[in-house]
Amino acid sequence: MARLTTWRLISTASALWLGIASLAAANCSLSVKGEQFPSLIDVTIEDLEKGLNKGLFTSVDLVKAYLARIAQVNPILHAINEVNPDALAIATDLDAMRAKGKTLGPLHGIPIIIKDNIATADKMNNTAGSFALVGAKVPRDSTMAAKLRQAGAIIVAKANLSQWANYRSSNSSNGWSAYGGQVTGAYYPNQDPSGSSSGSGVASSIGLALAALGTETSGSIVSPSQRGNLVGVKPTVGLTSRYLVVPISSHQDTIGPMARTVKDAAIILQAIAGRDCHDNYTSAIPNNGKIPNYLAALKPGALKNARIGIPYNALSPSASSIEMTAFYAAVETMKKEGAQIISANFTVPNPATTSIVLGADFVSDLAAYLSQLTHNPHNLHTLADVRKFTQTFAGEMYPDRNTATWDAALALGYNNTDIRFWQELQKNYYWGGEGGLLGAVERNKLDAVIMPTSQAAGRAAIQGAPIVTVPLGFYPASWNVTVSGRGLVQQGPNMPFGLSFLGSKFSEEKLLALAYAFEQKTQVRAKGPKPYIVPNIELGDIAGF
Repeated sequence: MARLTTWRLISTASALWLGIASLAAANCSLSVKGEQFPSLIDVTIEDLEKGLNKGLFTSVDLVKAYLARIAQVNPILHAINEVNPDALAIATDLDAMRAKGKTLGPLHGIPIIIKDNIATADKMNNTAGSFALVGAKVPRDSTMAAKLRQAGAIIVAKANLSQWANYRSSNSSNGWSAYGGQVTGAYYPNQDPSGSSSGSGVASSIGLALAALGTETSGSIVSPSQRGNLVGVKPTVGLTSRYLVVPISSHQDTIGPMARTVKDAAIILQAIAGRDCHDNYTSAIPNNGKIPNYLAALKPGALKNARIGIPYNALSPSASSIEMTAFYAAVETMKKEGAQIISANFTVPNPATTSIVLGADFVSDLAAYLSQLTHNPHNLHTLADVRKFTQTFAGEMYPDRNTATWDAALALGYNNTDIRFWQELQKNYYWGGEGGLLGAVERNKLDAVIMPTSQAAGRAAIQGAPIVTVPLGFYPASWNVTVSGRGLVQQGPNMPFGLSFLGSKFSEEKLLALAYAFEQKTQVRAKGPKPYIVPNIELGDIAGF
């Protein structure tokens, strides 16, 4: 039922372009008005900006192309929950503004996809993947959506996700939601896309828009980014506002870009970062809230003399040999680029992290979100209300997908105002601070810590610290397929994995610079295998129609 309902939303908005999509299947043109142009799977913001300014195509053309690409592959990958029925009208207005010589910046007229838990006050839903929120209305755009619009970006669609950002079940699967169905990755059939920003990762990886926004509590940006051969930025908690984003934890939630290059990720982060009176965590941004010029920090030589730490005692002994071989090859590359590699072990290598912080936060923070709805179609005000709805509404697939995570949160009997919550939070702050990432950075005067992305998320999450992940490598074409209980491929031929740069709070400028230098030296994304499924509609098939 969910898949039919969701696809109807997409096909209604995209039906006009299905004829173009059929024609493009034969043409696949990388020539736009006689000029060669990159494929939309590789194109950058700079490429699109140049093409728009030269008049090779319009933002309307871009939206048409991306809608056609979504229509072509979404029945297989289920990456998109719904498209924006106003996208073409918005593009028309932005084209008119450009024709008058005015633009709002590098994102002017560029289509972006956002995760379906980042609210928009328009004709799209904000569901977190649940029928509980279908039809609900918010008083205004989330700050993230508003900032994208202020920068000139076109929010072209909402991406599918692991339901409730992977915070409902103990027996579900990455990328599944009741509303959107099962997202699968594009590098191998039935690939686990990782979660919870699953659809955002898949959409960006194969060019269903220029890039996407994801949210992360612990791993939900960086993990699907690595599965999509992407750059993902998990910002410091408080660098980007969470206002009107369906929450898990106010102490760990953050929003960031998922893009194909470090430069594009930096441009998007520049647009969405900053203080917001609706989110008091953003008041911690240093320098009176002034955001650094992330783009200016990107220099190919940034690794020279950089102090890069490795927490050898915290690296997993059971990690894949393929990933670890690539990781140590990356270390050698950094040495050759002039970086100082420093042993920076964590004083608590294996913390016994607690679920109490997330559970107590969710009880409080979900209720706070629901209280802001201007239309609440199912009259849901608490986690207990949402659980009851989920367990009784057939489309939510209960009990096949259980509510064990919520059951545990409610069984606590308290929320994040209780002293017991505060005690557990202090444990997290120690394990991620003096006992972990922040302590290692401070003791060793590091610019960054590096880890395989598959092992990096938790160490930054519990302290709200930032991560930038970049492509590192791929499993060989001969690699055996490993399948999960839900039938998703966990490891398989040609599937990507990543390298993470972790740092102190609000060190994104430094992390992006290091990630950029590594990306420019290695060019892993460009050299690796291509996804097994790629839309074949290109701008040359649209421009001029």
